[in-house]
Amino acid sequence: MTIEDIALQMTPGIGVKGAVHLLETFGNARNIFNASLDELIEKAELRPQIARNILQKQAFAPAEKEIDYCRRNNIRIIASTDAEFPPLLREIPDYPPVIYVKGEVEALSMRCISMVGTRRASPYGQSMCNRLVGGLAERIPGLCIVSGLAFGIDVAAHRAALDARIPTVAVLANALPDVSPAQHTAVARDILAHGGALVTELHSRSRQNGNFYLTRNRIIAALSAGCIVVESPDSGGSLVTAHYADGYNRTVMAVPGRATDLTSAGTNHLIRNRKAQLVMSADDIIRELMWDLGEDPAGFRTQVPTPELTSEEAQLLALFTSSDPVSLETLAESSGRNPGELAVLLIGLELSGAIRQLPGNRYMKL
Repeated sequence: MTIEDIALQMTPGIGVKGAVHLLETFGNARNIFNASLDELIEKAELRPQIARNILQKQAFAPAEKEIDYCRRNNIRIIASTDAEFPPLLREIPDYPPVIYVKGEVEALSMRCISMVGTRRASPYGQSMCNRLVGGLAERIPGLCIVSGLAFGIDVAAHRAALDARIPTVAVLANALPDVSPAQHTAVARDILAHGGALVTELHSRSRQNGNFYLTRNRIIAALSAGCIVVESPDSGGSLVTAHYADGYNRTVMAVPGRATDLTSAGTNHLIRNRKAQLVMSADDIIRELMWDLGEDPAGFRTQVPTPELTSEEAQLLALFTSSDPVSLETLAESSGRNPGELAVLLIGLELSGAIRQLPGNRYMKL
C-alpha cells in the first residue's frame, strides 16, 4: 500500500469504477499520479477537470491523515495491488481499490462462503444457519463464513461460525473501527478474538448514505465461492447479494421454506425460477461447490451459466423499450400483472442481469 492508493480513493470525481479503470490502464496508483495531463486525458480518457484533480494531488494531505488514523486504530490498509488482497475479490470488475481490515487479513482468502438473509429471521432460519455452518465446519478445512453483521440471518451466521470455532468475516457498510449496528459490537469483538476479520471499503472521511449497504453486498458476494440465502422475503438486500454473486459467476444457493412463510418467499422463488440451487444440508453445499474435488480456493466456484429467461420474464423485459428507467407503476399498468407476480418476475430479471433496480422503485434495462 502507498499513499497514492489512499489518495486515488479520495480524489474528487473518481469512484470505484473510475479507480479500477485507471489502475487497469496504468498498473498501480503511483503510476497514475506520475502520469502527464495528456496521458490522463488521452490514454485514460478522463475529463480534463478530473485529470487536473489528480495532477494537483489535493487528496495527499487527507490520505496522510487517513494512514495515521488507521495506524492509531490498528486498521490494516490493503490495496488491490498488494499480495494480501483477496484473490477472489480482485477478480470482479468493480473491485474496491482499497480495503480496510481489522483482524486476520488471511481470513479473507480462506475457503469463504457467504450466508445472508432477512433481518427478521425466524427460529427456523436461525436453526438452519447453525445446521449448515456446523456441518460445513466438520467437513471443510480452512472454512470461513462471510456475512454483513446485520440483524437476523447475518448475525446468526456469524454466531454459528463462532460456535463452530471457525473464522468469520463481517463486511461493514461503515468506516472502522465502528460497528453498525452498534448492538453487535460484542459479536464483532468475538469475531476478532477468534481469528476472523472486519472489513470495509470506506475510509474514515466517508459520508454515510444508504447506498453503502447495497454496494457492500458486492464484496460479500465476491469474497466467497458461493452465496447461500437462508431466508428472504420477495425483496431485500440478500437478494441483491444473490444478484451480485450470480453476476460474478459464484454459485447461488437457497434454503427452501414453507410456501406460506413470507420470510421464505424470496428463497422459494429463487429456487422455483432456477436462479438458485436448493440446499438443505452441508453435503448439498459441498456438492454444489465441488469442494470435495480440490484444495485450491481460487478453483472452488463452479462457472454457472446465466439462466435463460422464462417466457413471462421475456414478455416483461420487452416492455423496456429503451435504456430509460421505468417506474414500477408503469410496469404494473403495462403488464397487467398484480404486485406479487410482478415482484417475482422483476427479481428474476435482476438475477439474470437483464435489469437493475434504481431508487424510487424504478428499473433500468441493462
